[in-house]
Amino acid sequence: MSPYRGSVPFTEEWRHFRLERQGGVVTVTLDRPDKLNALTFDSYADLRDLLLELPQRGDTRVLVLRGQGRGFCSGGDVDEIIGATLEMRPDELLDFTRMTGQVVKAVRECPLPVIASIHGIAAGAGSVLALAADFRVVARSARFAFLFTKVGLAGADMGAAYLLPRLVGLGNATKLLMLGDTIGAEEADRYGLVSELVDDDGLDEATGALAARLATGPAFAHQQTKALLTQELDMPLAASVELEAVTQALLMKSGDYAEFHAAFKARRDPKWEGR
Repeated sequence: MSPYRGSVPFTEEWRHFRLERQGGVVTVTLDRPDKLNALTFDSYADLRDLLLELPQRGDTRVLVLRGQGRGFCSGGDVDEIIGATLEMRPDELLDFTRMTGQVVKAVRECPLPVIASIHGIAAGAGSVLALAADFRVVARSARFAFLFTKVGLAGADMGAAYLLPRLVGLGNATKLLMLGDTIGAEEADRYGLVSELVDDDGLDEATGALAARLATGPAFAHQQTKALLTQELDMPLAASVELEAVTQALLMKSGDYAEFHAAFKARRDPKWEGR
């Protein structure tokens, strides 16, 4: 737990998704199966706030995002968001679009590894949430659709035009964002969008295995690796090399680094403590 909390308490109840904690893994389940887990103004805000709070708690090593029912997330709710935005003032619209971007920014800047466990459809904002995660474990029947142009909006939404070309290349990103077509898991895997492709009935097991591996591993090293991957996207080589040198020097004073040496000498497995 962070020693610097001030007056802000931790949130004990999240009302707009289901949250479970087990063994250092927090699982967030989008739980509107009748709407294919479409997002609302409130669920966006809760996701943003959760991502800012989790690193402060000290009891979480990994975050898993998943959807209840037939799909991962179908994007913004057609009535509760798209219909409502037609009646909003420009300043209100900017508050909303900035909030959606803050969710993606928080996923990338959250020091915890984030796994998206994807089955069924990941469309619109759902596809960008998956894109922002560190790992995407994907069922073979899953589908992705960056469909913003199909509702008359720019395909560049919530940071998609920044993140997607870096993952799948500019040509593939242009095709996905401009045309907005739905692609299957096999095609997404060929593009490089998938971290692990699994049979539908193996999705939960594969997600759980990856989450457990990360949760029981060297958490401090994982956090710094994620931070460097994010920060170095826009750095020249010289700055990246210097940042990595400073980070490695810091980690060489960590308990986990000393524990590796002790475990190696004793011919046993390391007992990672994440510090």
